[in-house]
Amino acid sequence: MSDLVRLAYERYGKLDVLVNNAGVMPISPLDDLRVEDWEEMIDVNIKGVLYGIAAALPVFRKQGFGHFINTASTAGHRTVPNQSVYSGTKFAVRAISEGLRQEAGDKLRVTIISPGYTRTNFAEAVTNPEVKAQLAESRDKFAMSPDAIARAIAFAIEQPADVDVNEVIIRPTAQG
Repeated sequence: MSDLVRLAYERYGKLDVLVNNAGVMPISPLDDLRVEDWEEMIDVNIKGVLYGIAAALPVFRKQGFGHFINTASTAGHRTVPNQSVYSGTKFAVRAISEGLRQEAGDKLRVTIISPGYTRTNFAEAVTNPEVKAQLAESRDKFAMSPDAIARAIAFAIEQPADVDVNEVIIRPTAQG
């Protein structure tokens, strides 16, 4: 991540926004004891966001402005069966982001984007076959377009420099 931030800064002379969209979702019942899946979710979903912050924060501080967009999930607001660890990682993204917002001061902005079911390939990484089938069925039935998430991110970025859109929860109308 630091190489990407460095490249962007060198090429454009500044870094306006960092979108931390790290996330994997190999969900399963806790009884499955898929410890490797748990470790992967912690490594990608939490540490990925932290690495992004570590790469961009010094640049943002040096230039006196910047905007973090950190992707959490509706699962970071409400957990359901089979999503305990995934939800925990997305709760963590929200906590880290809120702490960053409080520490950021009046020159940096922090936004949490919490998408619901989105039409992506997220179900492919699910290792439990029953859970994978349920997710794919729900996705095909009522998931929203990734474009909806992009518009929410654009909305947060477009605000004046002294306006911080702290969190956007976006989900399909059919999602419970």
